[in-house]
Amino acid sequence: MTLTNWAGNTTFRASHLHRPTSLDELRRAVTGAPRVRALGSGHSFNDVADTPGELVSLDRMPYLVEIDEAARRVRTGASTTYAALAPELHARGLALANLASLPHISVAGSVATGTHGSGVANASLSAAVSELELVTADGSLVTLRRGDDGFPGAVVALGALGVVTALTLDLVPAFELRQYVREGVPADAPFGELMADGYSVSLFTDWRDTRAWVKRDAELSGDWFGTTAAGGPRHPVPGMPPGSCTGQLGVPGPWHERLPHFRADAPPSSAGDELQSEWLMPREHAADALRELRAVGGRIRPVLQIAEVRTVAADDLWLSPSYGRDSVAVHFTWVKDPAAVLPVIELVEDVLAPFGPRPHWGKLFTRLPACPERFGELVRRYDPHGRFANDFTRRLLGE
Repeated sequence: MTLTNWAGNTTFRASHLHRPTSLDELRRAVTGAPRVRALGSGHSFNDVADTPGELVSLDRMPYLVEIDEAARRVRTGASTTYAALAPELHARGLALANLASLPHISVAGSVATGTHGSGVANASLSAAVSELELVTADGSLVTLRRGDDGFPGAVVALGALGVVTALTLDLVPAFELRQYVREGVPADAPFGELMADGYSVSLFTDWRDTRAWVKRDAELSGDWFGTTAAGGPRHPVPGMPPGSCTGQLGVPGPWHERLPHFRADAPPSSAGDELQSEWLMPREHAADALRELRAVGGRIRPVLQIAEVRTVAADDLWLSPSYGRDSVAVHFTWVKDPAAVLPVIELVEDVLAPFGPRPHWGKLFTRLPACPERFGELVRRYDPHGRFANDFTRRLLGE
């Protein structure tokens, strides 16, 4: 079996890929393998899902979307993508509070790695989880709910506790947004004011020239922090065709067709021809961190396609990169050349080190943050013999 991640930079070592069609089949797959890991949509860029044992994909499990309009919640299968889920919610007058830049990713994989969108008041996608169901090492089906002991450690858990089968997510009333691209963002623009002037705001930069993608419910007019309106649709990577991007130019559209940068019915981003890294820091360090990155921009640009700056509200999930602090997230889309990119990743980590960076778990980095002891205790409680352990989790837990 030869299986790679979406970008093709990781080849999974597993001897077998299980694709169960029922809960009983999943339980047998889990208990029948001494080492097993769950595989989502493959959008991670490192070995977080890798194992020399066996892999389990839930993409053939029965499709599950149960919407509770009165409670404003949805219970959905782990392998459901946001692209599939969002239109069903919208048709019932409901929405998720935020989405990532790609709608193609699975709900469980996004939640497990702390994936996020943007917006000063918008927390990570994981923060919407009110309940999760998982098959643990002995084949038991366990349900954990918000408020339960260990729940904050079980949501962003990197697959270390078991195979998540279903999640229940909080919803909000459906809404519309307009999306604008503004060019020529000044380096001295007031960061806090700029990022707060929209429901979701992203800055795309090569550390020399910067554009803003502004998603808001009201029209945007005037010079907007000294910028100019883009003359037509844009792709985040300058020069790439914008056909795969969601609607711009201020045309109103439903939340799920504006919050992501890329359309659900088009190939995502650079279609895998890239590598990615991202670090999150306390938001109060944003101006200083961005200034220091601009100072080394000449060393970053040769391997950079584009960088994106976003904001994420704090949550209470132990392994979330935005745990306990409102954050600024700095994302890098690199060229697909690991040997050339690695030294620049190390440079960026050096530059950001004074600002308390935490990496996005599904992207490329070299320095692991300290793991809370209580998370290690949770792992030992649910997986005492390390059935779900892999090299990634062992490094994290210091084993």
